[in-house]
Amino acid sequence: MIEQYVLHLHDVDETQGAVVGGKGAHLGGLSRIEGIRVPAGFCVTTDAFRRIMAEAPSIDDRLDQLSRLNLDDRETIRALSAEIRRTIEELAIPDDLAAAIARAVAQLGEQAAYAVRSSATAEDLPTASFAGQQDTYLNVVGPASILQHVSRCWASLFTERAVTYRQRNGIDHRVVHMAVVVQQMVFPHAAGIVFTADPVTGNRKVATVEASFGLGEALVSGLVNPDVFKVRDDGIVAKTIAAKQRAVHALPAGGTQEVTIDPQRQEQPALTDAQVVRLVQLGRRIEAHFGRPQDIEWCLVDDGFQIVQSRPITTLFPIPAAHDAENRVYLSVGHQQMMTDPMKPLGISVWQLTAMAPMHEAGGRLFVDATRRLASPASRAGFLEMAGRSDPLTRDALETVLDRDDFVPSLPDAGPGGPPASGAPTPIETDPAIVTELIERSQASIAALRRDIRTKTGPALLDFLLEAFQEHKRVLSDPLSMQAITAGMEATWWLNDQLHEWLGEKNAADTLTLSAPNNVTSEMGLALLDVADVIRPHPQVVEFLQGVEDDRFLDELPKLAGGTEARDAIEAYLDRYGMRCVGEIDITRPRWSERPSTLVPLILDNVRNFEPGAAGRRFEQGRQKAQKKEQDVLERLRALPDGEQKADETKRMIDRVRTFIGYREYPKYGIIGRYFVYKQALLEEAERLVQANVLPEKEDIFYLTFPELHDVVRSNRVDDQLIQQRKDAFRSYQALTPPRVLTSDGEAVTGAYRRDDVPAGALIGLPVSAGTIEGRARVILDMAEADLEAGDILVTAYTDPSWSPLFVAITGLVTEVGGLMTHGAVIAREYGLPAVVGVVDATRLIRDGQRIRVHGTDGYVEILS
Repeated sequence: MIEQYVLHLHDVDETQGAVVGGKGAHLGGLSRIEGIRVPAGFCVTTDAFRRIMAEAPSIDDRLDQLSRLNLDDRETIRALSAEIRRTIEELAIPDDLAAAIARAVAQLGEQAAYAVRSSATAEDLPTASFAGQQDTYLNVVGPASILQHVSRCWASLFTERAVTYRQRNGIDHRVVHMAVVVQQMVFPHAAGIVFTADPVTGNRKVATVEASFGLGEALVSGLVNPDVFKVRDDGIVAKTIAAKQRAVHALPAGGTQEVTIDPQRQEQPALTDAQVVRLVQLGRRIEAHFGRPQDIEWCLVDDGFQIVQSRPITTLFPIPAAHDAENRVYLSVGHQQMMTDPMKPLGISVWQLTAMAPMHEAGGRLFVDATRRLASPASRAGFLEMAGRSDPLTRDALETVLDRDDFVPSLPDAGPGGPPASGAPTPIETDPAIVTELIERSQASIAALRRDIRTKTGPALLDFLLEAFQEHKRVLSDPLSMQAITAGMEATWWLNDQLHEWLGEKNAADTLTLSAPNNVTSEMGLALLDVADVIRPHPQVVEFLQGVEDDRFLDELPKLAGGTEARDAIEAYLDRYGMRCVGEIDITRPRWSERPSTLVPLILDNVRNFEPGAAGRRFEQGRQKAQKKEQDVLERLRALPDGEQKADETKRMIDRVRTFIGYREYPKYGIIGRYFVYKQALLEEAERLVQANVLPEKEDIFYLTFPELHDVVRSNRVDDQLIQQRKDAFRSYQALTPPRVLTSDGEAVTGAYRRDDVPAGALIGLPVSAGTIEGRARVILDMAEADLEAGDILVTAYTDPSWSPLFVAITGLVTEVGGLMTHGAVIAREYGLPAVVGVVDATRLIRDGQRIRVHGTDGYVEILS
């Protein structure tokens, strides 16, 4: 293969990123769009970079060292990066390569001034922009100076910030190569950026233009505040004209300098309104060419725009695909399910196939389309009430959208607006036998699934699973189950509302539900205390568990004194609860049974922090507290006017909530139990595909949808490229934060707490479990890294049922996501932990180890130190 060191921009397009880097490929693509002017130039290709790197074998050793470094080792990263840069800059450019660059410069004009710009192969990607990671040099004059700055661009692949960025994004330093773009300089009257989607709200129909005088460097480097214009439908909808005191201008002999702008010009707009609209029209043309919203750098020269860069905006949350152009309002499923991380394609697909409502995927997350419920006046009020009880931020976000009168048009009440708010399940008797029957039904259904799936393999297994998903939905939609869940929730709300009105009690139900029977999630936390009781008397086992690093430790335990009893206790726990894990709605996540080492830190915390018999004592203490609260409330009610009637009604509701509220956790337990059966069968099938050389590794099935996997099993053929694309996409989705509410315009609507009853500086959230507690904040994002002391307060992003074993060791809870009836809230009430959920950015605003005070009754958190 003949190496090609130089390519002119007009010979390049966006498919050639491997040859000319992301920036060069985009500029080549831009130069081919009709009506778009791009300064003339050429690319020094990645072949040239590889040639240079081969001249210095010592760089390889340093790259090896870099790849082994921890991100926290900033000093060594800085030193190694500097060594590599110095080596590259000191290398003599081979004669044939220097001659190729000189010829390209001569064709464009040796006396002209040039911009010399880095263009890495992992740059301006749809999933990672790498903006500002490598260097650009402006107003470079003369062939010798251009060669010197090409060397500097090559070296800039190894700036400390670029190296750290790659390590953080899991990108191997060796697979990234550096091309260099050399372009004729333009000397603009004004320059800036146009975003073809609003970079703050995500709205794809609103473009944002930032503009300042002189070269765009003043804006990019933060030297000036730019003018900002927002444009929608060819009209400016908002503008802010800044006082632009400084600008960057080119010097005649090369280089740039800062200059002071004449005071009379400082507050003049850098662009006229007509120029802003024309610029956005050019931006829309570029966006259409590349097929996604763009971040575009522009220069204004003699009333004409020249485009000097365009890259995808990588921070926007994707929009669910729709079959028409109607306005839509989507609600995040993850905020309801306490799982806001991205899901792999098989996880999304199986959840869609087993869910009770249509669900739409975007950014690795699931959303439901709430438009029709909001459009019908008959269902709107009830829907907003339900959303508000669950999460006030979601309700506020929905109301923000509804306040824009034209976005969600009202349907006539007879329209297909979904069930009206009054369509709640028919009430049932307060009878504990109902819960017993429902649990037995669920257990029988899972036992039948386990029995029937054993004999199925190949296409027959996938066919069987499609039938199993229908049974799954039938179990989920069991009217009796829905009635029991609704009964517990409505009794809770009734108690809170009525006892607040009659007695001035806030959240009285929180105490009245302590140690409610049949709560499988709270039982799971207490059962791990019992496991600790078995292990605590055996010092050899405790010491061994402190050094556990992999999941084979259960096989080693019987070699120790007391180890057989310890293994049996852990395995019995896994038999009952091993299908659970963090993010369990994604079938692809590793379960505790598959990764039992996850539980070891929790067991050791329990061994250290508790005395024997703690589980039974805690449950009994909770039961007695609830009983005492009941007696207290009923006595106080009887002293009121119509007191006997109020007390009788309240007693009925207390009995009802204690009968049914524990069952609220059971359907999810059943779902996850079924998921584990599905997963085990699918992984066995994947193992057969590996043996048949269809797949390199069995976990590759996680990157296929269920129908795609069905096709692979039938045909014994797989698209390796598709799996790799899905892996790359999944990695990119991890950097995105899903919004509670998302519109079809792409706007992420966050919602706000409309409250003025909290102290200044307090973090506001939703009160879900009463009481006030002070303690040390433990900010934990991965349950396996828990290291709790008695009295700690857990601060985390979200808690699904798998977190409940931690709840026994803490005194309070703060989460970023959650609602009144989500699992973390239910278990916090069960254990009597003051809890505030829905605290935006809690894990960023509260530092690990700070003292905080959690106001679980009033819904806010104070940072004390």
